[in-house]
Amino acid sequence: MKIGIIQQANSSDREENVSRLQSKVRNLAAQGAELIVMQELHNGLYFCQTEEIDVFDQAETIPGPSTHSFGELSRELSVVIILSLFERRAPGLYHNTAVVIEKDGTIAGKYRKMHIPDDPAYYEKFYFTPGDIGFHPIDTSVGRLGLLVCWDQWYPEAARLMALAGAEILIYPTAIGWESSDEEVEKQRQLDAWVTLQRGHAIANGIPVVSVNRTGFESDPSAQTGGIQFWGNSFVCGPQGEFLYRAPGDGEIERIIEIDKRRTENVRRWWPFFRDRRIDTYGDLTKRWIED
Repeated sequence: MKIGIIQQANSSDREENVSRLQSKVRNLAAQGAELIVMQELHNGLYFCQTEEIDVFDQAETIPGPSTHSFGELSRELSVVIILSLFERRAPGLYHNTAVVIEKDGTIAGKYRKMHIPDDPAYYEKFYFTPGDIGFHPIDTSVGRLGLLVCWDQWYPEAARLMALAGAEILIYPTAIGWESSDEEVEKQRQLDAWVTLQRGHAIANGIPVVSVNRTGFESDPSAQTGGIQFWGNSFVCGPQGEFLYRAPGDGEIERIIEIDKRRTENVRRWWPFFRDRRIDTYGDLTKRWIED
């Protein structure tokens, strides 16, 4: 499978952001990409640095404007595209939703972000209702895709459930970066943890991982923090956690990475973690905490 990834720095001009994304999609498709992945909430700025009622006006229905415009592009180019959208499901009910557009322009499926953070500069609980679709891979012409979003990437349970349901690859559209007041050594620890954990998902489940982050600086409209410097470093790794590609931190990229889905079978034969799981002993994982 030839996967195209787009790491982009966004501005407040949503039309210009989308125009640049679509141009990059065209370039990647011309180079042979079969699947193209973009970053979390790719149409605009990462608006969760503040809590503003008017921001809800940016949300859209699914199907809606983005699925229509990118659907037309997907059909024209015969490529599968993964979108990351602010979904308006109903009045007062909104989600952070990833959508898979099949190469014929139709919606193959969607995933609503399950784990919602609520931290300084990441006030997502104000905007997003936790997902209620569950962890179900989406079948496409290029394979069965295990789609998760950003904060989900810190939870091994999510990756495992997608893998147990037959996902052939884990895909994480992402928007994560540093707050300016963090010391450099702390910034490096955060980045290393982010990369290491996702490589661990690949290893533990024996499948490739695609993580696509945004880059660039976005100021805090409230001036309560120093804004976010998104750390880029989008990457693709194989089923043993091996890097197939890793982007720089401070620049836009559009890149095709080729993965061999057949390799998953061999890796799982060498490292039969699924065979040796003690499913009879894992009941306590559904508890919030295990008391003495």
